[in-house]
Amino acid sequence: MSTLRFAILLGMTVAIGPFALDTYLPAFPEIAADLGVDLPAVGRTLSIYVFALGLTQLVAGPLSDRYGRRVVLFTGLVIFAAASLMLARAESLGWMMAWRLVQAMGGACCAVSVPAIVRDRTHGQASASLFSLIGIVMLVAPALAPAIGSSLLYAFDWPAIFVFLAAYAAVVALTLHNLLFRGLPPAPKVTTPVHTLVTNYLTVLRHGTTMRFIAIQTLAFSVMLVFITHAAFIYQEWFGASNRLFSILFACQVAGMVAANFLNRRLLRTFHSTRILRTACAVQALAVLALLAAIVQGAGLVTVAVCMVVIGGCLGTIIPNNIANALEFFPRLGGTASALLGATQFALGGLISATSTWLADGTPLPIVLVMAFCTLAALAFAAGAPGAMARALEMDAANRETVGRR
Repeated sequence: MSTLRFAILLGMTVAIGPFALDTYLPAFPEIAADLGVDLPAVGRTLSIYVFALGLTQLVAGPLSDRYGRRVVLFTGLVIFAAASLMLARAESLGWMMAWRLVQAMGGACCAVSVPAIVRDRTHGQASASLFSLIGIVMLVAPALAPAIGSSLLYAFDWPAIFVFLAAYAAVVALTLHNLLFRGLPPAPKVTTPVHTLVTNYLTVLRHGTTMRFIAIQTLAFSVMLVFITHAAFIYQEWFGASNRLFSILFACQVAGMVAANFLNRRLLRTFHSTRILRTACAVQALAVLALLAAIVQGAGLVTVAVCMVVIGGCLGTIIPNNIANALEFFPRLGGTASALLGATQFALGGLISATSTWLADGTPLPIVLVMAFCTLAALAFAAGAPGAMARALEMDAANRETVGRR
């Protein structure tokens, strides 16, 4: 299979996450009115999805190492589709929160499988390049998601958005069955004891360099997640943007991420992924501080939107390089390492975004302050990333040489 076709198929799979997060954002006001709650309460349905998405990966990752990527991936797609249909029937915030949690469990199986499949085939700079290519494909989803949601709202009521999510999961399942997994050999027989599902996590947790990259990704991702959680409030309520303009602004942010992914693939030919990662974290921090200054000074919508394009663009560079580096040291535990990365990223990111909803005071300032804290912490971890990576690679090489001599 060609690299491009492989990336497109995996990109379609990963796109389930952005669709689940972004497609229903334009419907927040309608959902709030229909369920009789305020916008921050609807925002918590996003936070609980992200939190559950993270925690479930802790189980799904080791299971994919033990029983194979295919079983875990297709199980997740079925759960995601079924929960999406139930969300379309939700008549209260409580039921919506409950089914979003179940939907996240299915999404977690998809999210954890893709990085593990990539790590099964590639490593090092090649992994970073492939993750960038997958990122370019999957970033079409966040660009289309609000527009799809707005279009469905124009023709139907908000439950149609969740019916669309169920249909998309079904299409992905059929496509993967026919184009990705057909003809592959059956999964190998399980020979490792069950307790390794837990002890393998200790192996990853003890690896200081990998944990550094996990911290970077969690904090950098939280910057964007906090904004997404409050995007309807900031763009539609605070600045008065229409549904159409809201979709356009989101598309501009995604365009920045796509451009950064293309640039990243070129930079990888010359620079090591850790150095690109550190630079991207620094640019993201400057953009968030510029956003903070704009909010304090009462700047207009255009200034805020430009800052968010830069912030999103940096994330498009940070994530592929960071995932590749975090998984580099675990060729046989790709699912476990990927699960810990995803669990930390989404669970802590969900907690941070949920906390930001409680701090909301009717202005964007507390929201941007939380974003500033996250990006500066990510920059602090990234500052030593190149050196930490080099030392870890040297130790890995020394360990392999010692084992070889024995």
